[in-house]
Amino acid sequence: MTRDYPPLATPLLSPDAQLPGTATRSAERLNLETPALEVMTDFTRIPAATIEPSATVDEANQFMIRRGVRSLMVVDSGLRLLGIITANDVLGERPVKVALERNVRHNEVLVRDVMTPAERLEALQLDDVAAAKIGHIVTTLARAGRQHTLVVESGPQGQTVRGIFSLTHMASELGIPIEVPVVARTFAEVEAALR
Repeated sequence: MTRDYPPLATPLLSPDAQLPGTATRSAERLNLETPALEVMTDFTRIPAATIEPSATVDEANQFMIRRGVRSLMVVDSGLRLLGIITANDVLGERPVKVALERNVRHNEVLVRDVMTPAERLEALQLDDVAAAKIGHIVTTLARAGRQHTLVVESGPQGQTVRGIFSLTHMASELGIPIEVPVVARTFAEVEAALR
């Protein structure tokens, strides 16, 4: 069964046409009192940047560069979150350490070898974020010594990862640099920081 789809009208663009939000964004810069949802990457509107655990760290790095992001959600074929991998994970010492321990080349180190597994990830609740300001998110990330945090929504089917906050994105939107000290999470990280 075929259906006839007539073309839509295509009038000329108005001389005063503008992009949505451009006038308000340039005239009114975001600040720490702006609702936090303004700077959350909402996965219901923007697809999450994902990668499989069997990809190499080099592939993960190239994908982050192409996508313009500094973290990827590690998922299985059913889109179940297995963990997260960041630019620091792929460019830092973890892949080198794994390569040396396993006696493999750097380009053979897999995402699963250096990612932070889902069971070690903390997340904010969407209900809390809906009532929060950007300042709350910056303070939360600074206290945790993190660059990113996930946002989850709880429902009858369990938790759904709804979005992510990135300090890099917030700093860009605020027009100010935001430095967060890295907080050691393990004894090995504390020991390394003391050297």
